[in-house]
Amino acid sequence: MNWQARRISPQEAAGRIVSGQRVFLTGNCSTPQRFLAALRDRYQELKSVELVQLLDLGAGDYITEEMADHIRINSLFISSKVRRLVNAGVADFTPIFLSEIPNLFRSGRLVLDVAVIHVSPPDEHGYCSYGVEVGVTKSAAESAGLVIAEVNPKMPRTLGDSFIHVNQIDYFIDVDYDLPEIQPEPTSEVQDRIAGYIAECIPDAATLQTGIGGIPDAVLRRLTGHKNLGIHTELFSAGVMDMIEAGVITNAAKTLHPGKVVAGFVLGNKELYRYINDNPVIELHPTEYVNDPYIIAKNDRMVSINSALEVDLTGQVCADSIGSKFFSGVGGQLDFVRGASRSKGGMSFIALPSTAKNDTISRIATTLKLGSGVTTTRNDVRMVVTEYGVADLYGRSISERVQALVNIAHPRFRDELMEYARSQNYVGKIFSIS
Repeated sequence: MNWQARRISPQEAAGRIVSGQRVFLTGNCSTPQRFLAALRDRYQELKSVELVQLLDLGAGDYITEEMADHIRINSLFISSKVRRLVNAGVADFTPIFLSEIPNLFRSGRLVLDVAVIHVSPPDEHGYCSYGVEVGVTKSAAESAGLVIAEVNPKMPRTLGDSFIHVNQIDYFIDVDYDLPEIQPEPTSEVQDRIAGYIAECIPDAATLQTGIGGIPDAVLRRLTGHKNLGIHTELFSAGVMDMIEAGVITNAAKTLHPGKVVAGFVLGNKELYRYINDNPVIELHPTEYVNDPYIIAKNDRMVSINSALEVDLTGQVCADSIGSKFFSGVGGQLDFVRGASRSKGGMSFIALPSTAKNDTISRIATTLKLGSGVTTTRNDVRMVVTEYGVADLYGRSISERVQALVNIAHPRFRDELMEYARSQNYVGKIFSIS
């Protein structure tokens, strides 16, 4: 267990990468920044290195267009840093459900030569914690031929299925820097109205999946009068921490992992990182577990809350592209929609403002934009929410869906939407808006 003998500099670690290799990089707030800086410095020595990554919230744009022949990104969930490169054709995008990414690595479908991870210092038994990013990183590290770890005393030690032994790591890079922080966003009036509709539907003792951003945070703040809520989510945020401290989230009524928050990764600020450190209430697990619809459905009264870019009049949901331009990825939306829908007493919400671009575009659309991907199919979608109300689409005919969705569209666009529906024979010629 003499791991100290395998300590190397970031430059030495970057020197272990050779042309033609596929390298996994842990992401979110766990991006290995010192290694990436060193790799960037020697990019001209390399040819056809593929960097497999998801959301990256580290500082700076570490790969640029001129590096593409040397180091090329293959993103499994597009972050703002690589969106332009993907749409310019100098980076790749692999569409995949978050729950299925680990099997890409384990099955050899996507062979990983190297995994670069970011961990807490080893404990007395030789175990390092993956910290704020367990979801995809654990399976990547267990599948790669070579494992390089940045070891950071500022990485929280999270509990659950979140550990790797020093004997499973080939090289260690000593680092000491603050993790990137995501501060809570202010909530707009529209987001707060959407949150109010969702909160009214959530029963006591529900188990929630929430993301990050204005709407999820607003929903959590609207739940202060609820009792014994629980959390099973891919993303743990500061809003969840606040509700635990307020006694609203107790996890006591959960039918799976009672008493525990279950998550795959953490996005937040220093206060949240301190809170999760060695906290026995919080368990981080790999995404093949957290996002498995079968596992999700074991939580009674499971509630999933996800966002969208647009929804068409038949209920098709697009959340990952704007027309043919890729924007993000499928992530875990459909994993949780399907899991919550199969839960006893469960429900799933797709939440979005009714308009975009200063009320000039309706997000409740006649059709999805040409080239748009369908993130959640019309067969899976249950409830769609805007600031004008809730459209319950489950088991509804096309004409009923049209009526429900037009009713939650911005009033400026309702006549136009209904006229299109009539032209397509979605509704009868004399169908009117109630």
